[in-house]
Amino acid sequence: MPRLRALTLALSASLAAMVPLGAHAELKIAVVNVPQLLEEAPQAKTALQALQDEFAPRQREIVAQQNALKAKDEKLQRDGAVMAENERRNAEKDLREGQRELQRKQNEYAEDLNLRRNEELGKLQRSLLQEVQVFARAGTYDLIVGEGVLYRADALDITAQVLSALQQRAKTAPAAPKPAIPAKPPAPKP
Repeated sequence: MPRLRALTLALSASLAAMVPLGAHAELKIAVVNVPQLLEEAPQAKTALQALQDEFAPRQREIVAQQNALKAKDEKLQRDGAVMAENERRNAEKDLREGQRELQRKQNEYAEDLNLRRNEELGKLQRSLLQEVQVFARAGTYDLIVGEGVLYRADALDITAQVLSALQQRAKTAPAAPKPAIPAKPPAPKP
């Protein structure tokens, strides 16, 4: 029995030592919905528009090439029966080469767009993280949780306040210069 009492006393003392001195003070905790910030922040919309502007010329070029190939295919289908054998063969070869070139351009476009989207998303995430940290310091929060929240009371969600701060920052920030569109070197002819 004395051993049990000594063990209980030792355990109680060690638990008391683990509790920090300021533990009785309330913590100021909040939750931020990061996906909502990424979707609704004006900085996100600006980045998306910049990407669309940057890639619009290449997208128009691809659409024009698709339309030209479609017209060639229709002409071949319509006139193929009356064409000379070598003329039809050349038209088919030209169509296949055009389709391969179009596929290559579409693949390059998709890869470049994904790369740039990931770059912009990384910048945006860093910017939003900094904004949340500034907001937390100004509001004297002890902890702000983002990802992985299984439950939260609505009163803890400060996403709307952070979005408001982001909107204010977007209004007062100078307009970002449009990124220069890098010139694509002409594709080598086989």
